[in-house]
Amino acid sequence: MKFIDEFRDPAKARALLASIGNLAAQLQRERPLHLMEVCGGHTHSIFRYGIEQVLPRNIEMVHGPGCPVCVLPMGRVDDCVALAEHPNVIFTTFGDAMRVPGSRKSLLQARAEGADVRMVYSPEDALKIARDNPGREVVFFALGFETTMPPTALTVLRAAEEGIENFSVFCNHITIIPTIKAILDSPDIRLDGFLGPGHVSMVIGSAPYEFICRHYRKPLVISGFEPLDILHSVYLLLKQITEGRCEVENQYRRVVPDAGNTAALEAVQRVFELREFFEWRGLGSIDHSGVRLRGAFARFDAEKRFSLPNLKIADPKSCQCGEVLKGAIKPWQCKVFGTACTPKTPLGSLMVSSEGACAAMHNYGRMDLIRARELQKERE
Repeated sequence: MKFIDEFRDPAKARALLASIGNLAAQLQRERPLHLMEVCGGHTHSIFRYGIEQVLPRNIEMVHGPGCPVCVLPMGRVDDCVALAEHPNVIFTTFGDAMRVPGSRKSLLQARAEGADVRMVYSPEDALKIARDNPGREVVFFALGFETTMPPTALTVLRAAEEGIENFSVFCNHITIIPTIKAILDSPDIRLDGFLGPGHVSMVIGSAPYEFICRHYRKPLVISGFEPLDILHSVYLLLKQITEGRCEVENQYRRVVPDAGNTAALEAVQRVFELREFFEWRGLGSIDHSGVRLRGAFARFDAEKRFSLPNLKIADPKSCQCGEVLKGAIKPWQCKVFGTACTPKTPLGSLMVSSEGACAAMHNYGRMDLIRARELQKERE
């Protein structure tokens, strides 16, 4: 298939659903099959196209923590606000981080109060602002999984080559593999397989996921983001489970090479090193799950150039982002979903981010809320 409409073909979707139904009928289980889509992009596609509603009732999708904005703890948001409020700083960030609530305010609120906060589309945009404003300190809010690490790394390398001294990075890049391991080690989550993240895998390849099959005996299928991609990946997972296999399969071969992107990985390795631990919203501290700039690039590290609060701050008690991120509950099971917490008045990051499960459910799934609750009661 070459064109986007081919990946949304209703006839092909019906054929895949029939095949999924045939495999699901072979499952002899006391509880539904729990399949986690790790990436927030998959979550939005699942809600947008109503995929969860057309799957057999003994298959349940679990929404994982693959949204880097969503897993950022509140204390790190407060650090961003502190940087933005520094009198000589231009703080640059991707748009979906602007409205994430801190303990006092969001970056958007700080901007409304006079802070120089600017939305950019890439770290290179932030570097250009630094070139154009030599008398100001320009900080780039670097966040994301391995997908967005290479652009940050290449921008730091370019800043070093050009001798740009007024540019720095507030590094919040995180890694996917320790995250999946932390989920698998969690005692309150039961999973039977994974839809692997497509964009992260484009960088790291398929080999890093092998431990999931070897040590945890869970199958994983790297999936694309279109409706037929997701349905095909669910079919491949069910086929493995019904045949008693446990492998890493690459459904997204048109984008993901098995070996990953060598040039991108080399840039990341040159600029970044693993942190001993990193704090995640809902998951706590996870060893080696974040990166920081290596010593050779310390002059571009905003955490070394500026004094930051660096405090651990708990989410509001009414907000259940942590449970949603771990897959322990569905977005609509949060007691403030759609009432106190909406896209206009978010209490948690999952209602803000373009990849957040709560935002996806609110935007695409509210008409199915009653039916979802009925299904939950039937399954219980």
